[in-house]
Parts: sequence; C-alpha cells; structure tokens
Amino acid sequence: MRLQHVGITVPPAAIEDARAFYGDLLDLPELYASERALVYGLGRPGELELHVIAGENADARAEHHFALQVADLAVTRALLDAAGHELHDARPAGGRERFFVRDPFENLIEFVTPRL
Repeated sequence: MRLQHVGITVPPAAIEDARAFYGDLLDLPELYASERALVYGLGRPGELELHVIAGENADARAEHHFALQVADLAVTRALLDAAGHELHDARPAGGRERFFVRDPFENLIEFVTPRL
C-alpha cells in the first residue's frame, strides 16, 4: 500500500489563484484540470499527486499538512518570501531541514530537504 494523492481545499472562486501558486510559483506539473479541481504531479509520472479541489475554506487553525521535498530549501524559501508568503521556521526533524508556509487558501505546507 502507498499514498497515491493528497487533496486540499480552496474556495470555489480561487481555482485560478491556486493554479498561479502551485503551477506557476511552485512549478508543479499540471496533469488534469476541471471546473472544480486541479491535479498536479509530485514526482515521477504515476506516483504521488496533489489534488486541489474547490470547496469550503480550509481551517486556518489546523495542523494537518503535506510536505514537499525540494532540492534547495534556501531557494524555495527565497522564492516564497519574495512572493510575500509568511514563512514559519521549524527545527530539523527526521534528518530533514524544514520550514512551513500557508498557501493563499490557508492550507499548511511543509517544505523539506535532507540534512547533509
């Protein structure tokens, strides 16, 4: 058994904003789109996917999140900071350096890279 996809929620009117954040800013490959959903690939084709679904707002107080492993954490931090996103530092855990950010829809994302 393996994880196939992670689904998050964005307000119905924000699908294009989600595309700008996940597709344009984070450069995730868009695999499929409909009026209610965007599907992005995370890794090799057929592996893990991110499903962005139009629905109720995310709970800003929630701790549930997903993690994206990136090649260069400093570059990702700089990219998100330059785009005006509030970054939240976190201590290394599980052999990974990391930080958190909320997407424009209040979903919590952890960005990680292996410690050298």
